[in-house]
Amino acid sequence: MDYELLTNGNVKIGQKAPDFEADTTFGEIRLEDYRGKWLVLFSHPGDFTPVCTTEMIAFTRAHTYFKNLNTELLGLSVDSNSSHLAWMYDIYCKTGIKVSFPIIADRNGQIARKYGMIANDISNTETVRNVFIIDDKGIVRTILIYPLNVGRFIPEIIRTVQALQMAECSKGSTAANWIPGQPVIVPPPKTFEALQARNAEIEKNRNGITWYLSFKEPPEKCIRTKENCKKLEEKNK
Repeated sequence: MDYELLTNGNVKIGQKAPDFEADTTFGEIRLEDYRGKWLVLFSHPGDFTPVCTTEMIAFTRAHTYFKNLNTELLGLSVDSNSSHLAWMYDIYCKTGIKVSFPIIADRNGQIARKYGMIANDISNTETVRNVFIIDDKGIVRTILIYPLNVGRFIPEIIRTVQALQMAECSKGSTAANWIPGQPVIVPPPKTFEALQARNAEIEKNRNGITWYLSFKEPPEKCIRTKENCKKLEEKNK
């Protein structure tokens, strides 16, 4: 058992995401329900807040893009489920947009504290604006924290999911400003012989800068074509 996580809610990248059962605007859910899919779990400090309202709309509009990445969305705040429903209904009445993902009603803050979403030096009840990207095996892969007055940039969250999936599939890394379609960084060699071979490859193919920084085109299986997405959907059935 991770006692630091138990006592401090200090979730770190690479750890197993803390499990939970929760009441949501879509009914009862468990973290385990998302196993086999990637998950973007994000929190907001309260319902009927202006910045978060724009984010609910933006996440809903982008939901299809996340689904194409085998990724689901899940919101959370310590407000009640009835408050969430009223907020969702207000958004629908004003914009015609139906929020297409669940929002957790974490009234006692149990889940928020597990994930370190409550900054006790600021508030004992309000969640801070976190984003946790959890992979299909239930491991926390990315943690983002936003201030109250700056909205989340949804395309960057999508790009981060894409980069994580590409790095995992290709057994490589993604460079600064990487976007889908670009080469990935090859892991550096671990022996002097491999180092010499890598330098010779770079000189021949012009695919890098030096032995510890070279690139390759990602394997075909890692590129999200319609055919590959169909295979992934069949695998997850």
